[in-house]
Amino acid sequence: MKYSLGIDAGGTYTDAVLISDADGKIVDSTKARTTYPDLLIGIQNAFNALDQSILEKVELVSVSTTLATNTILEKTGYPVGLILVGKTDTPKNSAIKYYISVDGGHSSGGNETAPLDIDSVREFVEAVKNKVSAFAVSSYFSVRNPEHELKVKEVITELTGMPVVCGHELSQSLGAYDRGITAFLNAQLLPIANQFMNTVASEVKRRGIDAKLMMLKCDGSIVGMHEALKHPIESIFTGPAASLVGAAYLSDEPSCVVIDVGGTSTDVSLTVNGLPQISDVGAIVGGWQTKVEAIKMETSAMGGDSHVWVMNHVISIGPRRVVPLSVAATKYPRIIKKLKQGQSISRLKLGENIQPTKFFIRTEQKPIELTQREEELLNRIGDQPLTVSEIYWDKNIMPSPMLLDSLIQKRLIQAIGFTPTDALHVLGDYDEWSTEAAVLGAEQLCIFADMEVKELCKLVKEKVAKNMVLNLLSYLMETVDTKEIEKGLDGDFLAGFKVDVPVVLLGGPVRAYTEEIKKFVSAKILLPEYAEVGNAVGSLAGKGVKRIELLIRATFGESKYNLKPTSITVFAPDGKHEMKNYEEAIEFAEELGHKLVMDYMRDAELDDGNISIEMTKKVINPLNTGVPLETKYAFMGIAELNK
Repeated sequence: MKYSLGIDAGGTYTDAVLISDADGKIVDSTKARTTYPDLLIGIQNAFNALDQSILEKVELVSVSTTLATNTILEKTGYPVGLILVGKTDTPKNSAIKYYISVDGGHSSGGNETAPLDIDSVREFVEAVKNKVSAFAVSSYFSVRNPEHELKVKEVITELTGMPVVCGHELSQSLGAYDRGITAFLNAQLLPIANQFMNTVASEVKRRGIDAKLMMLKCDGSIVGMHEALKHPIESIFTGPAASLVGAAYLSDEPSCVVIDVGGTSTDVSLTVNGLPQISDVGAIVGGWQTKVEAIKMETSAMGGDSHVWVMNHVISIGPRRVVPLSVAATKYPRIIKKLKQGQSISRLKLGENIQPTKFFIRTEQKPIELTQREEELLNRIGDQPLTVSEIYWDKNIMPSPMLLDSLIQKRLIQAIGFTPTDALHVLGDYDEWSTEAAVLGAEQLCIFADMEVKELCKLVKEKVAKNMVLNLLSYLMETVDTKEIEKGLDGDFLAGFKVDVPVVLLGGPVRAYTEEIKKFVSAKILLPEYAEVGNAVGSLAGKGVKRIELLIRATFGESKYNLKPTSITVFAPDGKHEMKNYEEAIEFAEELGHKLVMDYMRDAELDDGNISIEMTKKVINPLNTGVPLETKYAFMGIAELNK
């Protein structure tokens, strides 16, 4: 009998599930803590907890991950050099530290509008090559002609040998700046994606499992591992995509809305008649507008491991993820003693990084480009959790919150603190880890919040539940301002909100929030069996999908009587193609569309399944001539995965 293995690596847990290919039933599942930054231990723990006699019969391994999403949300991506060519906007976000805009670019017809300033490119690359891990390039109208992007890529490869991501490789949508941002984020994720995928592949090989390796993309489709490595940006939101596909599978509800509560974020998405709802503007994550085709979703940086902190008597949650006190105490028991001792922290010094419940520990990440002050602070932090007081015990000052923040962003130190997961331990809703550490942490926070322990933890639980409902309603009522929805949730009215589609809950301790959610909204709430590993199920339930768009454009002379085109061009992902006549262009476009879909299926290791290709054609002919002004083709290939 054949089996398939689904793996989902989230910021908190690595889930695994074994499914029988014969009847689609789940035969085994497990959850293991994601080990950060070395993912191997967590993946090995997940493998070890499964039935080994079934594991050795696995012929397909498919994975999904929220690591890319969390990296962007937490602003912990690797440094990247961004090169913008032509009439593109300059970066508005200070997170893009290394960038340059140079002359060049093309017109909407694919013709060069200005020569490429390659000398400026060379100078920029030489200046930043020792400060970045990869480069991203976006040129004006590269979707019509990628020549300048490819030339810049060639020069960077020649000078550095580093990875280079081009905008036209990721999207055929117009918008050079947004393509640049997409390429920039993709380049940030390359080291993370390589580490994750290579870790999974090496563990499968080490165990002697002869299986095809696949990965879920953020539109709910699957792709071969080697192809996925080229475009890790497409793995953003694979966690939500997996939860959506998995929820429909587990609940047997082809139309449902899903609330997926992870360690770092809460995500809401919708499937209608078995098809995920796709965003028509591209994925937005961490405030970045991208050109990545993804499921439509509402997400917020609040999850089970979000940092709960107090300042000016106000309880805040997130946006940063920390290791929960209850979890950390099982590995570092001295945390309990330190929590009992408490810290001497002035109320005036309180902030997100300076808290009575926060600890810091050094990771195994190697430093890149540290300032002297960062290096001094890093050297004070070792392999045992330290409070801020302990870090500077021999000084009369506290560590700089900005320095701590910088080291966290660079993945050099990891934070431990109080979280919603700890609050659930205190309330008795969850007991997987150290309840003692959670209670002690709550007591410390209460000193500064002027609240009772149970009162504080109930407040945290209510805030998380309200955030889930707010995301749910914001998704379903997209034209209504979120602040107005929030007024409805906060007010004491003789009316409320009702959801007309089943709401499926997924995530570790999500069942603890069911009753809290019902206080805010009336809905059919489903908590299916195996809800805690729904993402791992979803990583196996997807199909192979590839969408290709081609454009035929005719150019006419200036005279209104000249109805014969002067040129006919086919614009495709691989560049522009000049045609002799419209009939030739039609034949060429239809053949090329099918070829590009099949080429993708082969590269994505999906060509051994049943592949169908749907083609739609839209003609724009305002002049009412024999040859249309534009003819748009859309090809969608669907591969049913052979399991």
